[in-house]
Amino acid sequence: MPDQDPQADLQTARDLQAAYEKLKSELAKVIVGQERVIDELLIAIFARGHCLLEGVPGLAKTLLISTLASAMDLSFARIQFTPDLMPADITGTDVLQEDPETGRRRFEFQRGPIFANLLLADEINRTPPKTQSALLQAMQEHHVSTAGRSLPLPDPFFVLATQNPIEQEGTYPLPEAQLDRFMFMVQVDYPSRDDELEIYRRTTSSEDAVVQRVLNASDLLRLQEIVRGVPIGEHAFQFALDVVRATRPNEEGASDFVRHWLSWGAGPRAGQFMILGAKARALMMGRLFVTLEDLVAVAPAVLRHRIIPNFNAEAEGVSSEQIIQKILTLVPRHPREKWL
Repeated sequence: MPDQDPQADLQTARDLQAAYEKLKSELAKVIVGQERVIDELLIAIFARGHCLLEGVPGLAKTLLISTLASAMDLSFARIQFTPDLMPADITGTDVLQEDPETGRRRFEFQRGPIFANLLLADEINRTPPKTQSALLQAMQEHHVSTAGRSLPLPDPFFVLATQNPIEQEGTYPLPEAQLDRFMFMVQVDYPSRDDELEIYRRTTSSEDAVVQRVLNASDLLRLQEIVRGVPIGEHAFQFALDVVRATRPNEEGASDFVRHWLSWGAGPRAGQFMILGAKARALMMGRLFVTLEDLVAVAPAVLRHRIIPNFNAEAEGVSSEQIIQKILTLVPRHPREKWL
């Protein structure tokens, strides 16, 4: 941690844990269940990463993100991605304006919705690659280049995107380069029976939940710095490295099932995000240190959009999730262990 005082370190961990509990409490006023989804979304935000939520329609993906924006005192913008959306609709454009005093005309840049702390990219796979690429520089460098200028985005800046895994006709799957910019791909599943019953009760009554703001931009930036300062042992670095390299079919010593089922594995950014996500999770759990369980917990969300199953996996009905779990089972948890 940045501060070497053990008591101060403990207090910073408690601060982040308290922020996590408050955000969960406010989200629970609107969102029923989905605890894993909420946890992964908050881990990404505390770790300063972008997040892609995937699930069938009607599972409150958009509502979850808009409610999160309400619980944080951040500027928020939503873009509904459609086939006719243009890059300038995201980044902004020069507009000819007339000065009322002099009558002279000049171009003035009108900022697009991307100039917000929290950007909701709704159904991101429904717009062509030309428009999707408008987010690439913003997600990686937190800048937008337009008309020969480079304009900084507000800090903090997040892209929280949604996409529908079914009804793929007329969609444009995100290219691997853009998928890799997302720290997590979060799978949003159907609610449990009890949760779904509670959803029916809440959404068919006249009561409206009021979400209180619990964090502002400066609070969030401070918590993000705290996450980066969490210590992590060499064995945890080695474990993250082993997991990422185990996904690569061309890696020396790769498992037979990896060679058989995968075309491509994860790159170095996967390991970086595993470590940052594990640090954020550790603090959310009230700990000042990272365990291998933290790395294992965030690994599926980091890896599922970074490994590419081949035809063999598709023909045999093997999913990315199954491959990831098999890799996590086989990678040694202790430095002295050997590969199974």
